[in-house]
Amino acid sequence: MTTDLTCRFPLGAALTAADLEDDPHPHLARLREREPVSWLPALGGWLVTSRDLALRVMRDAAAFTVDDPRFSTAQVVGPSMLSLDGPVHTRHRDPFARPFRPARTRARFTAFVEAETARLVDGFAPAGRAELRGELAGPLAVAVVAEALDLKGGEGLDGGDGLDGVDAATVRSWYGAFVDAVSAITAGGAAPPASGEAYRLLTAAVEEAISASRPGSLLAEAARDEAGLTTAEVVANAAILMFGGIDTTEGMIANAVMHLLGHPGQLRLVLDDRDLLPAAIEESLRLEPAASVVDRYAARDAEIGGTEIRAGDLVRVSLAGANRDPAAFADPDRYDIRRGNAAEHLAFAHGPHFCFGAHLARLEARTALTALLDRLPGLRLDPSRPAFPHGLVFRKPPHLHVQWDT
Repeated sequence: MTTDLTCRFPLGAALTAADLEDDPHPHLARLREREPVSWLPALGGWLVTSRDLALRVMRDAAAFTVDDPRFSTAQVVGPSMLSLDGPVHTRHRDPFARPFRPARTRARFTAFVEAETARLVDGFAPAGRAELRGELAGPLAVAVVAEALDLKGGEGLDGGDGLDGVDAATVRSWYGAFVDAVSAITAGGAAPPASGEAYRLLTAAVEEAISASRPGSLLAEAARDEAGLTTAEVVANAAILMFGGIDTTEGMIANAVMHLLGHPGQLRLVLDDRDLLPAAIEESLRLEPAASVVDRYAARDAEIGGTEIRAGDLVRVSLAGANRDPAAFADPDRYDIRRGNAAEHLAFAHGPHFCFGAHLARLEARTALTALLDRLPGLRLDPSRPAFPHGLVFRKPPHLHVQWDT
């Protein structure tokens, strides 16, 4: 059967994981044109690259489910909102999603995000140069997740009554271990041992936060919610919030800075009219989503775009491919902040697993870019250290070196 599939889908059969880690977009464009549902032996399943078919898969949780023991995050953290469907998914998701509705997000996080961003920019502004992934995007994302999960007692990473040992480096090491594990499993390998130790430490921190039951604590409220989540379930979902809140937000900020500074004409439009900044961020999300694929498993025999899928088959949706579908986005490889429909991208997925942290991620990106443009005159990419996105699942530049006039 596998031999037959490789003959029927020669473009997919020829692709390697390395092809999709480095610059996947030419490969995804060829697949989308000739094999919009293709069999990729390198990924052990199907890859969907057209926007219409991607939407169909993500909307139909009954036919294409995440509830499968092979799901990568389930192998790392156990069952969670990301790896469950139907009523049990709602039970896991709702206690965490409610605090992230738009009005509550703005009320709770705006002042914190602005203060943390200002603190970070203050730290490197006099230098005239910085590596923004390590000095702004990553630390900001970590600080906001720690604040959201109350890992420092609601006082921020520099606050007073936080948990012993839970600082920015600790939180970052946990999520880094989880990301490495998910990436290894996606590429067909095994989770590194470090992920197990990170999960043990996260469990202890979450148990402490629940028992402390500080006012407004997301973890304590989730544990007391009528959904009746166990401590183990709260821990698993806290780990999922780290995935969404740290790695992808860091990537979103880094990619947005990279795209804007890499297109001087577009940058000038934003400098002349700051009301265009949200559109610049949406266009960056379309062009390079920080999470490039999402996984589903066929719950039954199904047909996608004329291709027969068997029950149990892995079906990977390429968000990166869908976001550059010329059927939806004219001249899709061009970064155009005046693109009228950029916000129709699928960077936050779609359907029942749409990212409920999207409002907070946008707030962080908008605040970070505003501070950079306001505070650092002549901000530009360092020409001696070019930045390019990289990654099979989570895509962002490994480093983002910039300069400005002091």
